[in-house]
Amino acid sequence: MSEPSLFSSYDLGSVRLANRVVMAPLTRNRAGAGLVPTDLMAEYYGQRASAGLIITEASQVSQQGQGYQDTPGIYTDAQVAGWRKVTDAVHAKGGRIVLQLWHVGRVSHVDLQENGAAPVAPSAIRAETKTVVNNGFVDVSEPRALALDEIPGIVDDFRRAAANAIAAGFDGVEVHGANGYLLDQFAKDGANHRTDAYGGAIESRARLMVEVTAAVAKEVGAERTGIRLSPVSPANGIATSDPQPLFEHIVERLDALGIAYIHVVEGATGGPRDVAPFDYGALRSRFSGTYIANNGFDRTLAEAHLAEGKAHLIAFGRPFIANPDLVARLRDGLPLAQIDPQTLYGGGAKGYTDYPVAAAADAREHAA
Repeated sequence: MSEPSLFSSYDLGSVRLANRVVMAPLTRNRAGAGLVPTDLMAEYYGQRASAGLIITEASQVSQQGQGYQDTPGIYTDAQVAGWRKVTDAVHAKGGRIVLQLWHVGRVSHVDLQENGAAPVAPSAIRAETKTVVNNGFVDVSEPRALALDEIPGIVDDFRRAAANAIAAGFDGVEVHGANGYLLDQFAKDGANHRTDAYGGAIESRARLMVEVTAAVAKEVGAERTGIRLSPVSPANGIATSDPQPLFEHIVERLDALGIAYIHVVEGATGGPRDVAPFDYGALRSRFSGTYIANNGFDRTLAEAHLAEGKAHLIAFGRPFIANPDLVARLRDGLPLAQIDPQTLYGGGAKGYTDYPVAAAADAREHAA
């Protein structure tokens, strides 16, 4: 049997992927009024449908879950209808797409919360990070600790959002358990100082992440459910004293649920892969489903990871912004276009849907 390649097909549960290149979630802050996905967003994702799998930008499961201006939601009928345009555009080009489900927790601002309420968190510990509000970067607000009787409502918000995603035509969902957002906050002791059933021991801190994933899997099917993890990333001011045993336990619990995949940020999100010691092989050995590796990959490193059995699929993030034809460029060895940093967050078509495909790749696609 030949070694797997980035460009070989792959069966993710019951979904056949054309290749092993995954488009990672990329926040672009371009949702319309009511935080509804727009026709421009449908065009953007449709342009990138050659990815084996697209994982959308994170989408809040409730208004409380929002942490940045102009990010889309998946909790109203209008948002579901907007996302349906996106899934239709991707499926029309033969692509596969899942929706990332998001609650930011303490990484938010009172201006984004209903009636100016404080953001919620496992504990009332302010994150050392910024967010985007009123067209500018500002410090996040002081959070309040969630009451014990509020936590079932968080789980149900994720469950309903997952059902909405399937109603919008997605091939599956990804629970956002990474990058210092709510589920990651509960898991890591730098943000979680609780003394109840959701704090203290590893098993208790991991509880909300597992309960949310279990509820989502029960609602839409384990074969349609994945989760993103970032064991050692310091994103959004998050930290923990025990990443290795914590995430080995989490992955064992996730494996017992039979979910389709874990999507692991190896190292610091968007930064060095070696930010802290961690044995990712220990996670792979504890999970019987698909392992998606993420962070800092080029074709050489990606192919090596696949050949060495370190991953089944490889996620690429920022390269997809300026290269809608990233799969073809990687396959043909073509240079990658560079992003315009001024248009990353917010705005319109400029720096969003106006990046061209490479001439050689375009010719090859039309000849196929």
